[in-house]
Amino acid sequence: QVQLVESGGGLVQAGGSLRLFCVASGRTFSRNAMGWFRQAPGKEREFVAVITGSGSSTLYADSAKGRFTISRDNAKNTVYLQMNILKPEDTAVYYCAARNIPFAAMSAADYNYWGQGTQVTVSS
Repeated sequence: QVQLVESGGGLVQAGGSLRLFCVASGRTFSRNAMGWFRQAPGKEREFVAVITGSGSSTLYADSAKGRFTISRDNAKNTVYLQMNILKPEDTAVYYCAARNIPFAAMSAADYNYWGQGTQVTVSS
């Protein structure tokens, strides 16, 4: 069982930056691919970014490419999402998710564990 706790969300003006954190429990963090998803009001949950267990490979949604960076520190059981040049359409609850295997995936159905989410609000 893996427990995930996100933090770092908040209110920011358009063009600003935020860094999200997700701390995972457990002793085998490097065996978990880690993803970030988001859900805006009235919309379905959507993929944002994923990083493999080793951290050697990443994938991004088109909306995140060039603005967001996912990274991890396996020694700290932590995954990060650096978000730059934020836009009002980035407003959503952001969720951290873990897979039981170290390989990347873009579908929420492929993830086994989820955090409680952290709110990101971007004002125009």
